[in-house]
Amino acid sequence: MGNILSTGISGLNAAQANLTTTSHNIANADTPGYTRQQVIQSTNFPQSTGAGFIGRGVNITTVQRIHSQFLTTQLLQVQTQSSQLDNHYNQIKQIDNLLADPVSGLSPALQDFFSGVNDVAANPSSVPSRQAMISNAQALVSRFHSLDQRLSEMHQAVNTEISSSVSEINSLAKQISELNHNILLAEGAAGGHPANDLLDQRDALTNQLSKLVNTDIVKQRDGTLNIFIGSGQALVVGNQSMSLKAMVSFDNPQKTTIGLVNGSSTMRLPEHLIHGGSLGGTLSFRNESLSEAQNALGQIAINLAQTFNEQHNLGLDLNGNLGTDFFSVPQPQVFSHTANNPASNITADISNVGALTTSDYRFSFDGINYTLTRLSDNQSVSAAAAPTAGSPLIMDGLRISSATINANERFLIQPTINGAKNIVVNISDTAKIAAAAPVRTEAALSNTSNAAISQGSINPLPLDPNLQQPVTITFHSPYDGQFDVTGTGSALPANNQVYTEGADISFNGWTIQINGQPAAGDIFTIEPNHNGSADNRNALLLAGLQTQNTMVGGTASFQETYGQMVSSIGNKTRELEVTSKAQNNLVTQTERSLQAISGVNLDEEAANLLRYQHAFQASSKVIEISSSLFETILRIG
Repeated sequence: MGNILSTGISGLNAAQANLTTTSHNIANADTPGYTRQQVIQSTNFPQSTGAGFIGRGVNITTVQRIHSQFLTTQLLQVQTQSSQLDNHYNQIKQIDNLLADPVSGLSPALQDFFSGVNDVAANPSSVPSRQAMISNAQALVSRFHSLDQRLSEMHQAVNTEISSSVSEINSLAKQISELNHNILLAEGAAGGHPANDLLDQRDALTNQLSKLVNTDIVKQRDGTLNIFIGSGQALVVGNQSMSLKAMVSFDNPQKTTIGLVNGSSTMRLPEHLIHGGSLGGTLSFRNESLSEAQNALGQIAINLAQTFNEQHNLGLDLNGNLGTDFFSVPQPQVFSHTANNPASNITADISNVGALTTSDYRFSFDGINYTLTRLSDNQSVSAAAAPTAGSPLIMDGLRISSATINANERFLIQPTINGAKNIVVNISDTAKIAAAAPVRTEAALSNTSNAAISQGSINPLPLDPNLQQPVTITFHSPYDGQFDVTGTGSALPANNQVYTEGADISFNGWTIQINGQPAAGDIFTIEPNHNGSADNRNALLLAGLQTQNTMVGGTASFQETYGQMVSSIGNKTRELEVTSKAQNNLVTQTERSLQAISGVNLDEEAANLLRYQHAFQASSKVIEISSSLFETILRIG
């Protein structure tokens, strides 16, 4: 009777355990991160008799999760990539919308400004035209400022997001380490049986962590998880968690970077090693898209300011004065590394705006060589002697003309980052717009030939101090194909010059040409352009800058460079959109595969309830029969 009773009780206990586990599954069907559980049963060791082995019921081995470690690991991998792509896409989309806007972008402001310059070229003496040019210039500068301000706000938002992500990562790491400890205790107290619900909680936390940053998870023999980030920096080791810290960059005080706290010290983590998750997306957005866009915008502003100034300086205003700088030209931003001696400093400026790139640079001294490095590709130029004004260190139009620096010190140089922020219109007086040329040419009325002198052009800066000194060109009489040049100048007088039709004749910073066949005694003069209010020659040259290839090494105009920047951002945005959607689909497919194994199917669980209910009732019947047989035996006795 005892065997029948114990067998029935074991079956009753097994059915009850299955009913309880099934109920637990049903109750947690909608619990995020819950993994379906299952009772693992085995037969009790049978009783040996002369008639063979007679079974003694069922034994509950354990309750385990229906879990696929392979799919769980795969989900973490595809999910961290998806979070990075999503975050980068959502943020770069803001830049794309900002720069490509047909109303608030830079293109319409550039067009309006040069339309104003063309209007002055058409009406050089018109005060309203001149005022419109200044107003359009101020509107263009305001557009530069507003675009740069929006990009700077994005930089600040990135810093805030990094700090927020670091705090969240630290919180998750601490919770995971605590769960490691609790799981170890729970499973030890339970004789090694898995703490399923605690394991689910830990998996849910690692899942959240993977959405923030890429992690390498290593399961230990005792069941705890060790978690590493970056290039192998430990974040969780058993029941201990390390802390990340959002900190100001050693190179750039305007930039928040990430460090790993180790006792009383903090080790900065290289940003290129932190990838995956929303944090990786934020860092890649800042380094690959945001900084590039702000530098490119500044590059346009600096090139526009410098090239326009250079041409404006070659003109003459309504007061009869040579042109001054129309715009202020923003200078490079220089940061000294925090470990540098406070007395260390360098002088950096721009020697060639047309050669500027959108990269940042590092100037360093290793005790032997002074090196200027382009950070976008780590190409560099070096010199054994410290740069001086007479022997500067130059790369891509960036010039280092002096340096007081100790061994192993370095400086970060951003040539264009403040270009759009600091450009300013210097002229508010309409009379100071230098629309005229400073000199004019004239053929003497007494000339007997049809030879003609060109209007002339002014040579590039620097201006010759004798630019406006009167100069006379007189052809020999009798005519012998030669002429004399008289006047004031460093190379004057210049006698017996050989005449070649259409050839350049340059003195005092101007260049003219004479065409036709001069006659004996013909005279041509180059003199100051007094009362040239109706002269538009320099204004025409200023207007022509709109289509000149002054940027990217002389291969693109302002509008083309801006268009290329907008196109590049747009293409990157589209690429991220496509890859992000594809990665999201992969995440969805992996989640479905995992749910097919680990998820709770309510129909299946309902069927199990009925099955285990019947098993419970059947086991109860066995116990009832065992009791009835025992009573029968007692009555016989």
